[in-house]
Amino acid sequence: MPEYEGVVIRPPSEADSLILQYTIGCSHNQCIFCPAYKQKRFRIRSLTQMEQDIRSCLPAYADTRRIFLADGDALVAPVPDLLALFSLLHTSFPRLQRIGMYANTKNILGKSIEELRQLREAGLGILYLGIESGDDELLTWMKKGATSAEMADAGQRVKDAGIKLSVTVLLGIGGTDRSVEHARLTGKLLSAIDPDYVGALTTMIVKGTPLYVLQEQAGFRLPSAFAILAELAEMISHTEMTRGLFFANHASNYLPVRVRMPAERDKAVHMIRTFVREGDTGLLKPEGMRRL
Repeated sequence: MPEYEGVVIRPPSEADSLILQYTIGCSHNQCIFCPAYKQKRFRIRSLTQMEQDIRSCLPAYADTRRIFLADGDALVAPVPDLLALFSLLHTSFPRLQRIGMYANTKNILGKSIEELRQLREAGLGILYLGIESGDDELLTWMKKGATSAEMADAGQRVKDAGIKLSVTVLLGIGGTDRSVEHARLTGKLLSAIDPDYVGALTTMIVKGTPLYVLQEQAGFRLPSAFAILAELAEMISHTEMTRGLFFANHASNYLPVRVRMPAERDKAVHMIRTFVREGDTGLLKPEGMRRL
């Protein structure tokens, strides 16, 4: 098996995929809420190193159909290098159907639509983009490294290239002060992007992050569980998607939600708001069971 460096994170939908660590860490690595890659020096691994990992997977994973390339944003690699790696993967795993990876706005916009199409034709089936919020004030504050307009452009570029797009948003990241603005502006951004999938995670404040320091200094206050669910309902109500799924079933969430858009949107919003109004804490996921 490959030898992974540090903790390796993958999207829930890649649970059955073979994980190969193509990049170490995250090329941005400045977001104030994220503890994932702070102990890693960012770098892109060589094709020779990837060949060694691939050989270590065979023959046990010879029938692999899906591969996820970790770490934080493998799309940052130059297109010729990615194409060479994809070719190696298809040669090594003849039944391979889809390659997925994380991306950020900067490295999507750093590639032309034609380059993205080349990657799609070579096997790139899905990109996972963390937008977190559509509120530009919050994006600057959390050091996301992109504006909502840039995120909308990046999302459209991925869609124009024919690659499936899954975006993640962070419930609660606006704190108690900007919860409503965060929900509405994020719904507006999601509507502009119109992704295939949306995954809503709930902010968890991790010791050692700048957000933890802010909380300790009373510079940030996370909304209550029911306030976060109210925020989720507000966000969904402001999200116009032509199709796709809106998930809030990550391990960090208080209440599992799965909404087929747009058909189930209004029903889901009503259900969540009713749940908040009734305030039954017994139906919330216990704090001790929530995970990043």
